[in-house]
Amino acid sequence: MTAWVVPVIVCIILIAGFYKRIDLMASFVEGAKDGLLTAKNILPPLVLLMTVIGMLRASGGLAQITAWISPVLTAVGIPPETAPLALIRPLSGSGALAVLEDTLSQVGADSLAGRTASVMMGATETTFYTVAVYFGAAKVRQTAHAIPCALIGDLIGACMSAWITAMLFA
Repeated sequence: MTAWVVPVIVCIILIAGFYKRIDLMASFVEGAKDGLLTAKNILPPLVLLMTVIGMLRASGGLAQITAWISPVLTAVGIPPETAPLALIRPLSGSGALAVLEDTLSQVGADSLAGRTASVMMGATETTFYTVAVYFGAAKVRQTAHAIPCALIGDLIGACMSAWITAMLFA
């Protein structure tokens, strides 16, 4: 049945368009133009974001930052193995997925750090990516309050991931 959902929806749209005498081709082309303009506005911040992430990982900067903050994380109950994930997640979902895979291969999926990293992946957001995409598409330039608030939310999500996972599995 699921194989028929999209064709049925397309047929309903076509029938409704013919019934209401809408020029479907012109509507489609106009929507495609809007989509390309949105992509044009979003692309530069995304290229910058991906470049910064690649440079951070390739230079060893991520490993150095992780080494610096590991004592603080341990003191507040967050497994230090999850530090790279907590640092990359606000920047990139695909980068965070790669870091999660590295973490799980190093510590194991059933370890406390592996479980914490898995929960952290779902409890935090790709803040800068989201800001770049949605604020870029809406042409919002004043993000002064949105980014700090979102990063505080990410920090709370990371901490709660560690604490709840520790309560459930430690």
